[in-house]
Amino acid sequence: NTTWISYPSKSWVFTSPEELEDFIASQNVISRLMHCYIAFFVPAGLIAGICILFILIKNYLQQKVMENLNLLLLHFTISNIIMIFLSFTVVTRPDYVKATQLTCNILSFFFNFCYFNSQYVLIFMLLLLLLERFPPRTALSKAIQRPVVCVGFVATYSFCLSLTQAILVGTGNYHLETDCQLDPLFAQPEYEIIKFTFGFGILSFLQILSIIILIAKEPPAESPSLKEHIRTYPTAYIISITTSVCHLFYNIMILFRATLKLQRSIGTPKNELVMNIAETVLFCGSCTSLVLILFFHKPCRAEILRVIRKCRRQDTAHNHLEMPITTTT
Repeated sequence: NTTWISYPSKSWVFTSPEELEDFIASQNVISRLMHCYIAFFVPAGLIAGICILFILIKNYLQQKVMENLNLLLLHFTISNIIMIFLSFTVVTRPDYVKATQLTCNILSFFFNFCYFNSQYVLIFMLLLLLLERFPPRTALSKAIQRPVVCVGFVATYSFCLSLTQAILVGTGNYHLETDCQLDPLFAQPEYEIIKFTFGFGILSFLQILSIIILIAKEPPAESPSLKEHIRTYPTAYIISITTSVCHLFYNIMILFRATLKLQRSIGTPKNELVMNIAETVLFCGSCTSLVLILFFHKPCRAEILRVIRKCRRQDTAHNHLEMPITTTT
């Protein structure tokens, strides 16, 4: 039973003017952070995501084939674009979106589905690049090199995890209105524990293991050097590091919130502020990842450079036509 849980900002009793001033200051901090996120990160993330979709789909229609990495990046991009749209629920901070518990649970389900999708697709990207450097010998390794199989497995697994999370949010009082967060406060403590374990802990271990194997294992004689390999496929490694850094803060706070629930404590307004900051950093990570893909993935970068050169040629031709013609006597 989690009916006793409430946000500290909604139920805190201030015992001194200093506490009230600190509370107002924390509300101002989260409000300004939201303005920065909406003004800078959201437009950059959405524009980058739309450009990535356009370039990858255009290349597929022209070549009638999509590379393995491109298909995984397409799946990753779609998941993060949906996450950015779901992040509009934080626009009202420091207040929260008012919704029924049923609506909040539905939003949480789609958020978790996209969250797990993007995380596990990133792991399959690293495994795919690992198998590019170390040719596969088993049937399982060869199956990983088939991106359609990977995407199908990731979608099914993410759906099962998200459904489990939706059940842990609770099955009663769906008609009651509540302050809605994409990770609902009224969920059972197991909700945060499962999300930390399957959405960060296991995946971080696999990421670290993949990097250790990449560095430590001796590649075949015909394989390129490690530096050339990373230069050829920089995108997956860059967004892997970026995502891990942004998700670390968020998952630490998720685990801390579970600890408070197990102690039957609502925490303090400062704890709530830090949790809101961590949630915003998570969404900033989604936007940043899309921008990095646009500028570091070779097909996207090549298309951007092609468009820039075309614009320069048009501008040069336009200036040439406007040059005045002088006559000499």
